[in-house]
Amino acid sequence: MFANMIVPRLFIFFASIQCISAINLLSPTPPMGFNNWARFQCALNETLFTTTADFMSKSGLLAAGYNRINLDDCWELKNRTSKNELQWDPVKFPHGIPWLAKYVKKLGFHLGIYSDAGNMTCGGYPGSLGYEDIDAKTFASWGIDYLKLDGCNVPVPKGMTLEGTYKQIYSKWHSILSKLADPMIFSESAPAYFAPWMGVTNLSDWYSVMNWVPKYGELARHSNDIMTYDSGGAWDSIMVNYQNNLLFARYQEANHGFWNDPDFLIVDHWELTLDEKKSQFALWCSMGAPLIISADVPNLKKEELEYLTNKDLIAVDQDSLGMQATLVSQDGTWDVLTRNLSNGDRLVTVLNRGAKSGTISIDTDRLGLFTYCNGTYADYKIKDLWTGKSKTVTTVDGIKTTVPAHGTAVFRVTLPTICDQPNWPTGLVFNTASFNCLTGNHNPLVEVSFRKCNGSDSQVWSLNPEGGRLRTQDDGTRCLIAMPGDGTANGTVYMNRCEGKGVQRQKWHYDVNGNLKNGFTKGCLTEAAGGKVVMSECGNGVNEQVFGMPSGSVGI
Repeated sequence: MFANMIVPRLFIFFASIQCISAINLLSPTPPMGFNNWARFQCALNETLFTTTADFMSKSGLLAAGYNRINLDDCWELKNRTSKNELQWDPVKFPHGIPWLAKYVKKLGFHLGIYSDAGNMTCGGYPGSLGYEDIDAKTFASWGIDYLKLDGCNVPVPKGMTLEGTYKQIYSKWHSILSKLADPMIFSESAPAYFAPWMGVTNLSDWYSVMNWVPKYGELARHSNDIMTYDSGGAWDSIMVNYQNNLLFARYQEANHGFWNDPDFLIVDHWELTLDEKKSQFALWCSMGAPLIISADVPNLKKEELEYLTNKDLIAVDQDSLGMQATLVSQDGTWDVLTRNLSNGDRLVTVLNRGAKSGTISIDTDRLGLFTYCNGTYADYKIKDLWTGKSKTVTTVDGIKTTVPAHGTAVFRVTLPTICDQPNWPTGLVFNTASFNCLTGNHNPLVEVSFRKCNGSDSQVWSLNPEGGRLRTQDDGTRCLIAMPGDGTANGTVYMNRCEGKGVQRQKWHYDVNGNLKNGFTKGCLTEAAGGKVVMSECGNGVNEQVFGMPSGSVGI
């Protein structure tokens, strides 16, 4: 399909066609390490961190890349010193935090710490509001190089909005941390306080916060806390944070060195099966997410350590291209995701949300691997990243796999030599508020619609990077078109015969803010009432106008 559409191979690097080597990134790959919160919450002390670091250095976790030891809430006393400096709890940390920083550094780790943007932490300890300069200098003097800034207890000054208040505080922290002799990695929790779990239905502020956090920090937590060890509902919690992470792939794609953070790996949670634990790890790696373990690390089981140190999956997570896997299809049972890797390989991840084992076959066209690669030479090397075994398939074979209940399969696809052209961005176009999918229609004059995602070919779109044309997998001859209605931003959207790359009514541009714009008709693509698709005046983070797109679409 689309064999005659050839594009430059350099497109595979579209999202990172910057002089990355010339940029001094604090976190060029997602952070990896340990944090106490999800497993121990406020039951933290010096021994917990020293024994964890000792075990990680001997068990292969440090060698695998887990080189950060991060303290979360409740490490401090409930009052500041006479100089307004924070102070560690001497009962919990008898040797002091500077001593702990030196201890873990000798083993090869970095030490990170927690504070809060408000006047109190979530656990009721002193927050940093009004003391930002003092606290930053204090942390630096202790040997800290990573700060997680939570967002509890933030008062809103008169005349300001909640979102504006958070932006002001987090931008101030960015300015302070950037000016330190040794700048700190900045982990921002601001978006989590605007997420739907807070009872919010209008997601505009959530989107607005996600627009500015990449400017200020290296990673941002966008959802509720992952479920802690003392609570049930762990799998549902993983799925919620995974789903939310999918909404924001565009920010990671457009901002090299910034990472969407779906929160901790809850490796030893009592409620999870081994397949569910491995699924969380595989999904986090596929999305290029931070890998921060929150577990009783010295007592992890052999099989848990084995998957945490899987070299092939960690290589995907730490891939220098920094892309996030996005949805090719989703039907309620199966999620299929893909992304490009820095060497030209294609990642394929398959999640079975179902309650029983199942088998799925995936057409290679759905992965953006096109039919001009067909024939004698069209052999794709498929490596199973769980087993390490490789096999060869053709476009006729596709990818077939059996996945256990709540399990995740991951494959690395190497293209044959004849396929010297890259894939096109291919997958779902979905509304990030309703999670309905843009659905094509064969009738050339019948408008397209938004419907519940069902995994059909009519919902799998390919975006031609040369002309910005969108077409579905079930009909490669027709493209998405917008036509103006009354001469304003209003217009209709439907499928019609694909024309040349210069035809503006078929040209689409995907902004990092999630808007999908047309080259001919003013306004933004909009999901209207009843799933109707129209062009209407662009708003600021309007629910009906923010979309998820296939990996590699930003900026086209």
